[in-house]
Amino acid sequence: MPVMLVDSHCHLHMLEADAGHPRTYLDAAQARGIGHFLTVSVDLDSVPELLAVAERYPQVSTSVGVHPCGRQLRMVSPEALAEMAAPAHVVAIGETGLDYLCTEESDRDWHQQRFRDQIRAARLARKPLIIHTRGAAEDTIRILREEGADAVGGVIHCFTENWTSAKAFMDLGFYISLSGIITFPKSHGLRKVSRKLPADRILVETDSPYLAPVPHRGGPNQPAFVREVAECLAEVRDVPLERLAEDTTGNFQQLFGVRLDAA
Repeated sequence: MPVMLVDSHCHLHMLEADAGHPRTYLDAAQARGIGHFLTVSVDLDSVPELLAVAERYPQVSTSVGVHPCGRQLRMVSPEALAEMAAPAHVVAIGETGLDYLCTEESDRDWHQQRFRDQIRAARLARKPLIIHTRGAAEDTIRILREEGADAVGGVIHCFTENWTSAKAFMDLGFYISLSGIITFPKSHGLRKVSRKLPADRILVETDSPYLAPVPHRGGPNQPAFVREVAECLAEVRDVPLERLAEDTTGNFQQLFGVRLDAA
């Protein structure tokens, strides 16, 4: 059975244009068994470009949202953000969340409010959330609970937290997505957590152009490299790659409501 993978989190609009963006990247990935791509918003100004790519390529879905790093990034009301998420190609709100490694402590209340607004937009739009959290797991979990995020669920992208946090996120209806970090030599703790995750709650991603996996580490990442992430995760979990691909692709479809003919 051919392997069918999904890159559940990439940034196609950030990839190098001189390589034929985005068609060349999509073709390179599809040649390695990656059949669908979720290109993720980090700011509202790029949404028209993301929508144009998703409309042109049926194998691409997108999101709308504002990244937690960058106080200067434009935001709109929850109602307006939910309206921006109305097109069928938009399958999620995000990436949003909390990042205390790039946020001044004096700004945390402001960032938490922006996070709450995007959770409220997701509930209005009835679409799942894409969550970025770094150094802020406790507050991220608390706010998700307080805002009723379990009504829409979502994914913790580029997961690097411990098992206690993973369990709390999954109890709220969230999936856990593993990136190229799992291939890094020092990621022993992350691999230990990854072995314990239930098969029906895992996704794989590149976060390209960031976090290229081994053996591509040090260079720009691209969606084709989600294969290395999946191969490493399959080895960590001691399952065939085909089984991991079936699980993660099915999970993507279940979470985002995307039907993939080849899956």
